[in-house]
Amino acid sequence: MAEPSLTARGAATYQRILDAATQEFAERGIAGARIERIVAAARTNKAQLYAYFGNKEKLFDTIFFGSLERIMNVAPIDAADLADWAVRLYDEYLRRPDLIRLATWARLERRPAGHLVDGHDRVDDGKLHAIAEAQAAGLVRRGDPFDVMAVVIAMSMAWSPVSNVYAATAQEPAEAHERRRALLRESVRRAVAAD
Repeated sequence: MAEPSLTARGAATYQRILDAATQEFAERGIAGARIERIVAAARTNKAQLYAYFGNKEKLFDTIFFGSLERIMNVAPIDAADLADWAVRLYDEYLRRPDLIRLATWARLERRPAGHLVDGHDRVDDGKLHAIAEAQAAGLVRRGDPFDVMAVVIAMSMAWSPVSNVYAATAQEPAEAHERRRALLRESVRRAVAAD
């Protein structure tokens, strides 16, 4: 949903709703999120929220697709250095753990199998094209570019908020993060190196 044309006051309310809803959805998912908590935290009312977003599902979509765009902009792919891309993703998960939680809720509640988003909403075409070009240049191992991308993303999430083993936080000692970054960088390098 495109952001409506708003006054300065309306834009501030719109942003407060997005911020409150991001936290609510990240913590509780789509089914567990409550509009009442969102409007209370945003210091607004249901009528305003519904005027901007239509319903809870459309509000989630606005936030979720915004989070996908944020990841692309903050950590754009460099197919010639997928190891560095994985480390930048790791760092983004530390900065914004809510983004990975939103994707997890979308997976659990909406798309338990297949692609996380529909074809027309997918934002990975540029990534796949970049990987295919790196493969053609002999920089990245052969194989389906989507599978290569999926492996790198999965490796970057090893210590993310949705890890089944250990969820890292930004509050941990810098040495722990540097140790993980080094391991991640080397592991991805080895995994995607051309044959």
